Amino acid sequence: MTDSAEQLIRDGYRARRENRPADAHRDFLAAVSLCRQTGAHHELVRALKGLGQIERDRGQGDEARPLYEEAVALCREAGDPLDLAHTVRHLGDIHQDAARLELAEPCYDEALAIYRSNEGTPTLDLANAVRPMAILKEAAGEVEEARRLWEEAGKLYEAVNVQPGVAESSARLARLGGGPRPESAEDTPRNA
Repeated sequence: MTDSAEQLIRDGYRARRENRPADAHRDFLAAVSLCRQTGAHHELVRALKGLGQIERDRGQGDEARPLYEEAVALCREAGDPLDLAHTVRHLGDIHQDAARLELAEPCYDEALAIYRSNEGTPTLDLANAVRPMAILKEAAGEVEEARRLWEEAGKLYEAVNVQPGVAESSARLARLGGGPRPESAEDTPRNA
């Protein structure tokens, strides 16, 4: 049965890449149902996140939120810190998209704490977690903190040669009224 769920999940992601949201929704929904029946928790997390992403793609954050909340709870049980960080970050994105900054911030704090404490964190994952926190701080009017985070995000994106991330960070810094500060040893990101 797990093989069937895995195939449904693969089909769902393929349909999403091919811009077939109805097919992706159908496949992820079937995978969620099958995983619930068989108790395949790891696959259930992936299916819930896939279904949640389809709902987000459709602009249905309120439908995506409980899917991600369940996936976060399952990640906590499974004890995979990087999967938890990734999933809780997306839950933060859902809250931020709905202007629930007070709920988004603890999600980003948790994701960043996990990523920063884990030596195996991919640099791009850390950059992708710093970025929404910078957006949140900017929206909250915390200019100095936003500037610090945009500087860090820019350095991280540069380290993995993600030029759109570098460009966005530079543009945000310029808008905040300053470019990157001179680099010091304590400013260098751990995972760069």
